[in-house]
Amino acid sequence: MLKRELRKKYKNLRLGMSPEQISASSIILANHVLGIPIWDFFYFHTFLSIEANQEVDTLPLITLLQGRDKNVVVPKVVSNNSMENYLLMDSTTLKLSKWNIPEPEDGILVPENKIEVVFVPLLAFDLIGNRVGYGKGFYDNFLRKCDAKTVKIGLSLFEPENSIQDVHENDVALDYCITPEKIYKF
Repeated sequence: MLKRELRKKYKNLRLGMSPEQISASSIILANHVLGIPIWDFFYFHTFLSIEANQEVDTLPLITLLQGRDKNVVVPKVVSNNSMENYLLMDSTTLKLSKWNIPEPEDGILVPENKIEVVFVPLLAFDLIGNRVGYGKGFYDNFLRKCDAKTVKIGLSLFEPENSIQDVHENDVALDYCITPEKIYKF
């Protein structure tokens, strides 16, 4: 399928889920993270969920990471296609952006080259690690600035598609994707 078709399909599928289903699936996804060999790293980037879009709830993941003394880094959009990354601390104040994304107002800036693991938002993914996001390119731009060894992990409420037909050369593929059913390694 094409990205635009997949966006429509998976937005509708997510909207058909109850808050309880999303919460339960999000906890399962966070628990699956324990099965990926990333626990020697220190800087973990994660998106903060857009509740209105019925996204994976990243709070269980954040709680897990902080409970293991990991530095959690969250994004803030600063221009049409780029983000800055801030250390998430108890004192961090979050504010909803124009896209209803919780973002840090300020804090300690973390450069891309320090980030070792990135949990990537997505609507869909395929069997070889390509992903479909909302189409703005924020995460592809960000991931290209990270070190080549940075581990990229998608979080999906659904199983993969066989393939995404219109993958672009600037799209950055995942190393893993976690679903409620299993962990995919690419």
